[in-house]
Amino acid sequence: MKKTIKGYRRPDGSVGIRNYVLILPTSVCANKVAQDISAQVHGSTWLNNDFGCCQIAGDAALTEKTLINVARNGNVGAILVVGLGCEGAEPTHIAQEITKFGKPVSCITIQNEGGTLQCQARGISIARQYAQDLSQQDYEEINVSELILGMECGGSDTTSGLASNPACGVASDLLVNDGGTSILSETTEFIGAEHVVARRAINSQVADDLIKLVVGCEERAKALGADIRGGQPTPGNIQGGITTIEEKSLGCMHKAGHSPLQGVLQYADFPGGRGLWVMDSPGQDIESISGMVAGGAQIIIFTTGRGTPTGNPIAPVIKITANEETFTKMRDNIDIDVSSIMRGESSINEMGEVIYQEIIKVSNGKTTKAEDLGHKEFSIYKIAPTF
Repeated sequence: MKKTIKGYRRPDGSVGIRNYVLILPTSVCANKVAQDISAQVHGSTWLNNDFGCCQIAGDAALTEKTLINVARNGNVGAILVVGLGCEGAEPTHIAQEITKFGKPVSCITIQNEGGTLQCQARGISIARQYAQDLSQQDYEEINVSELILGMECGGSDTTSGLASNPACGVASDLLVNDGGTSILSETTEFIGAEHVVARRAINSQVADDLIKLVVGCEERAKALGADIRGGQPTPGNIQGGITTIEEKSLGCMHKAGHSPLQGVLQYADFPGGRGLWVMDSPGQDIESISGMVAGGAQIIIFTTGRGTPTGNPIAPVIKITANEETFTKMRDNIDIDVSSIMRGESSINEMGEVIYQEIIKVSNGKTTKAEDLGHKEFSIYKIAPTF
């Protein structure tokens, strides 16, 4: 039996499980106006952009790519680009690139509209019309194979590597077996375990790409006079019982399940096909999730041993823990408790199936706790100083 989800088909063929009008600020100077527009438009969302100006070439290009590809995500049905008017991430250029996806898009700037209030009024008018149009769009029954799943772990403890991450790996394998796509992220958390995933690469080139990705990450840190092992595992990880970066990485790798590795993606890039992919991203949870969402992930599963409230403005984030105490203390934030694995009452495969069924439910409209609480954290990866 084919599994289906309620999705929204976009002009470029992509699929969304949410139907947002995205209010997209091109620089930090436009954040407040973008947020205020979104607050007045039901069915809209906005994202925080701390950059967009005075960045050197590499980071400037990465910021622009991330903003453009976030608008490409299937969960976005229409876009209002909001700029100051003089930033490096030029608003009309961003809007022009977004038009290639075939979605409705408009661009306004605070300077051209005559200041904050006039820009807000103009933006609210445009976004409300978009939201009304999207509200009339009917969903389609779409095969689950069109899902792109992002996988994240944060606030990890010993239960993460032993139970919740392996259960997520089962869910990922189930999706891939049904023809879908999964993205594993956080390059710093491959260190010491990269060979484990490289063995599952579809060919030697993909295996080499993964190894080079991790080696390059370490080399960049050394060039800056830093040792990644000084920041990994984090103090919270250590308090949770994780003792070395290799131990943390081996636990992190379990989220990849047992599917063949199809390829390696740069930050915010879309997968070139179905199956399991690895994305180059930092170990910082919000930046990592933001990159996967910009890479097309319509939904995120996020394991946490110690607990975290993190969400995303575009993709629903499902929180999973295998720490019974954390679930009891943070049940307002945690969607799935898989601590029965630790107690020997359930198997990893059984809880993996529970997670997969939750992915399908959320894809069919069920809200996550992060969505209900309004958590919309977003941050773009930055590799160099801002001048």
